[in-house]
Amino acid sequence: MASAIEEIKRPIAEEMKLFEKKFRESMRSNVALLDRVTHFIVTTKGKQMRPMFVFLTAKLVGEVTEKTYRGASMIELIHTATLVHDDVVDESYKRRNFFSINALWKNKIAVLVGDFLLAKSILLPSENDEIDLLKVVSRAIKEMSEGELLQLEKARKLDITEDVYYEIIRQKTAALIAACCEIGAVSNDCDEELAVKMRNFGTFTGMAFQIKDDLFDYLSSNVIGKPVGIDIKEQKMTLPLIYVLSKSPEKQRKYYFDTIKRHNNNSKRVKELIEYVKLTGGLDYAVGVMNDYLQKAKDILNEFPDSEAKTALHSLLDYVVERKF
Repeated sequence: MASAIEEIKRPIAEEMKLFEKKFRESMRSNVALLDRVTHFIVTTKGKQMRPMFVFLTAKLVGEVTEKTYRGASMIELIHTATLVHDDVVDESYKRRNFFSINALWKNKIAVLVGDFLLAKSILLPSENDEIDLLKVVSRAIKEMSEGELLQLEKARKLDITEDVYYEIIRQKTAALIAACCEIGAVSNDCDEELAVKMRNFGTFTGMAFQIKDDLFDYLSSNVIGKPVGIDIKEQKMTLPLIYVLSKSPEKQRKYYFDTIKRHNNNSKRVKELIEYVKLTGGLDYAVGVMNDYLQKAKDILNEFPDSEAKTALHSLLDYVVERKF
């Protein structure tokens, strides 16, 4: 899949190369410890899908400008900050097969680094009087926080309906991808209608992305390197599970709710629940919903004339649902 990502990047290869330099500069600090941590972050970066959405969307509607680079840096700063904070909250000591920031420098430093990255993401547009970018990024941060808190609130009672699930993933995951696509358009000083259209494109894409992530919980761990059933163990109600339990007879529903509530660390019970979800159509249903969101994103994309950026975005959409990790 690495080659697939490189092929998707081809129309923006030069932009991504320059972006890496600008992103490093955006994290600079006079504090030596902070520079050591941010250097580690840069050298252990992931696929950088979010900046790819910014640059490809900018090329879809116009061109890549200095404002586009600032927008992409903002997004990557926010994304990195949320990963650092998530690792602290989840007590996770590995990230992309590297030690996490909190594992290497402890929680206090990790939290402060995350705060620093968030502050830098807000400063970038502020220092350049780009209120439109500031509005987009502030909305994304607000929604991501609300989505995480809504998920935590609902996890206590396990009373997540499909509609609540969609709202959670729209906020916690899709909001940032929506911001990527809106920023790509806004960096070309587009009108409000086009900005909203690209935000919707990003939202639909982000919804499909998160549903795909949730499906990994039911796949063999040797394919993706993530233990099977980890969401169930953490009492996260995802779409396959919500759908199946809503359709189950009362007796089975109570039994499996009991598994999630009281026996979520019992490997045998968790495995039994995973098999039940598979056998009763939970995965098929979630895949169907994921593909519906994907098609909505493609319908918006197909409104634009053919271009290298459009072709690459189509490939990126396919990658979102076909990826193995």
